[in-house]
Amino acid sequence: MTYPLWLIPAIPLAGFLVNGLVALVAGWQRASARTAAWREAHPDAGHGDNALGHGDDHGHDDHGPALPYWQRLFHGVVGVGSTGLSGVLAFGVLVPYVRESLASKDGLPAVVETAYHWMSAGPYVLDIAFRLDPLSALMLSFVTFVGTLIHLYSIGYMQNEEGFGRFFSYMNLFMFSMLTLVMANSLPVLFIGWEGVGLCSYLLIGYYYDKDFAVAAGKKAFIANRVGDFGMVLGIFGIFSLFGTVDFSFVDMARQHAVNGGAPLSVYAVCLLLFLGACGKSAQVPLYVWLPDAMAGPTPVSALIHAATMVTAGVYLVARCSAVFVLAPGALTVVAWVGAGTAIFAASIGLAQNDIKKVLAYSTVSQLGYMFLACGVGAFGAGMFHVFTHAFFKACLFLGSGSVIMAMHHEQDMRAMGGLKPKIPQTYWTMMIATVAIAGIPPLAGFFSKDQILGAAFGAGHPALFAVGLVTAGMTAFYMFRLARMTFFGTFRGSEEAESHVHESPATMTVPLWVLAIGSLGLGFLGIPEVLGGHNTLIEFLAPSLAVSHPHEVSNATEYLLMGMSVLVAVAGIALALRWYGAPGATSEVPSVQADAFYRKTGFLGPVVANKWNVDEGIEALVLSPFRKIGNVLWRGFDALLIDGVINASAFMVELTGDLTRFFTTGNVRNYVLTMTLGVLAFTLYVWIR
Repeated sequence: MTYPLWLIPAIPLAGFLVNGLVALVAGWQRASARTAAWREAHPDAGHGDNALGHGDDHGHDDHGPALPYWQRLFHGVVGVGSTGLSGVLAFGVLVPYVRESLASKDGLPAVVETAYHWMSAGPYVLDIAFRLDPLSALMLSFVTFVGTLIHLYSIGYMQNEEGFGRFFSYMNLFMFSMLTLVMANSLPVLFIGWEGVGLCSYLLIGYYYDKDFAVAAGKKAFIANRVGDFGMVLGIFGIFSLFGTVDFSFVDMARQHAVNGGAPLSVYAVCLLLFLGACGKSAQVPLYVWLPDAMAGPTPVSALIHAATMVTAGVYLVARCSAVFVLAPGALTVVAWVGAGTAIFAASIGLAQNDIKKVLAYSTVSQLGYMFLACGVGAFGAGMFHVFTHAFFKACLFLGSGSVIMAMHHEQDMRAMGGLKPKIPQTYWTMMIATVAIAGIPPLAGFFSKDQILGAAFGAGHPALFAVGLVTAGMTAFYMFRLARMTFFGTFRGSEEAESHVHESPATMTVPLWVLAIGSLGLGFLGIPEVLGGHNTLIEFLAPSLAVSHPHEVSNATEYLLMGMSVLVAVAGIALALRWYGAPGATSEVPSVQADAFYRKTGFLGPVVANKWNVDEGIEALVLSPFRKIGNVLWRGFDALLIDGVINASAFMVELTGDLTRFFTTGNVRNYVLTMTLGVLAFTLYVWIR
């Protein structure tokens, strides 16, 4: 290796600094020019009034005219170039490492590079160090590759935004944080990246910060993640208590059961605390509520957060600490059931959503549940395989939805779409490939990774978990083909004017879609199971980094049966969607009420599911409202009345004392002598009387 690992995250950080500085200076110049123009147009106004005080957006200038071409070119080149160069460096390291690792029977040892010494506490020294092993190599590959494609797509999607530079600076910072997270050699350094992606998600979700819904969504994401991060911090302290270190050497110690004091209960508690952090970042029940609202950000942000980066961090954490989790089988059971519950719960909500991005958002929550289900039954390799394939087909779906939204002039309601297939054919074909992939139809990528998760759940002796996963697979196929049917087939249900403006996206958007669609087609072949003549190449590559890859084996006949069941359920979901929403070939006679077929077929259950099982209302009634009332009582009764009352009373007494005593400070010596004399006489009289 001819260059240090720290360069890979450092280049996006440099892109953030350059783009951010240029955007800041340019924004200040635009604001100054607007202020001067306003003052010239309003000469009678006072100097305190300016364009920012009386403008439409109160200082927010991101939705005005697009930036000059040279400035957009600069931000695009720096934003995409820094991420792309980071990806080139990453693959320059990955290609020889993967080649040599696959050639070696036992795999290569991890490559660890120390950038600098961070801190020391007695004999313990903590370094900023980066790690390359099979698990970080897998994450590094698709984070840089898919991240670069999303950056490229953003050039076309965000071209009319005046906040173009600010957007790319945030995106570059996000990439730096995610790369730090996946390459960290210790939990504290991982936590730096962990908090970094949390901060960037807040900034990007709230990108349209002059809109109330975006601000609320950003705060919701930030607060929900803080709940999980509290558990994460306690879990890191717990790891240090158990193993005496927080760098990833504790994984090897856990494999040798070298736990200090090794009480099963303490290991169980540490695993649950780490899993709480994972639930926050990877949007598992009950901390999933922030992720659907994250759709308030621009579509490339949704793709970056939901596909290849932030939301997979929790799965990565559990997989990275898999050797610790297997020491607490009860904790793994909790992981499996939380994942399964999240998968089927989120899928049920996705059945009735009409916002195209919301369908994909709940799909992401559901697929993340699948990944945790795999980890919970000990199939960490299958879980990470699904992380890998999901990154491609979900990024393709999100970017495809952005192309649809752009073609529809920012309309996101699928009930106002229909018949878009001939108008945006490239978007249609790429999204259909990804849709078939996520539905689990062979031989696309989603089939192989989903099948291995279902097989692992069945083989581990958890038929109930297998059943939940199987039903979820059918629901996934249903809501994805419902989306395809409502969007691309039938007749256009919007206005004639809207239909006349529908157009295909530019090449900067369609090229990334095709690359991701090709990945959705072929990447599943990296994990062909042995029963189909493969070697599970990807899972075998990951084995040195994971505690358990194949917890239980099943016979070939059973595996064929499980595959057939998963495909049959997916086909049934597709058939039901086409039956309820019309055959794909139909191009006319599509009544607008057909978009509400789910409601008509499911009766009272439809509106409840469409309203997300009233979870947000429940949280408002049971959590937020009581705490607001408690806060008001503490504010008005305790803080304002008691605390401020005591402080104000004491201040009044001091002021009153000062007012009284100042009458005796005249500065006249004769008055002071008289006062002293009277004092002496009073004292003498007091002594005499006693």
